[in-house]
Amino acid sequence: MKKNKFQELFLLELEKVPIVQVACEKTNLSRNTVYRWRKEDLGFAKKMDESLSKGVALVNDMSETQLLTLIKEKNWPAISFWLKHRNDNYKNKLEITTKEDDERLTPSQAKVVKQALRLAAITKSKSINNFNKDKKHE
Repeated sequence: MKKNKFQELFLLELEKVPIVQVACEKTNLSRNTVYRWRKEDLGFAKKMDESLSKGVALVNDMSETQLLTLIKEKNWPAISFWLKHRNDNYKNKLEITTKEDDERLTPSQAKVVKQALRLAAITKSKSINNFNKDKKHE
């Protein structure tokens, strides 16, 4: 069988189960061969990344389907997981209280609070990488 045919079969398997070792076993290829192809052929590397992404999306869809089934069966851990990860009202929160009589912050405390609030905001609107890039431009 030609190299391209082996590559196509491997990529199809990778879309079904996004685990390189499993796709290798299903197509009788060694991991070394696959990673050599990936290193030598940028087109194959791109196709491999696409197949992995499709495979991960498939597994995510299957997992969410199973989770919804468990929720319909009134499985509390499944319900809790869904709410904690999909609904802001149920996410873990951190509450900070103090017994200080003077509620004014020192300049250094204000700086720490401002930085903490900035970091908390990036989890919703920016990635850490983008935050670090923004920080370099300041």
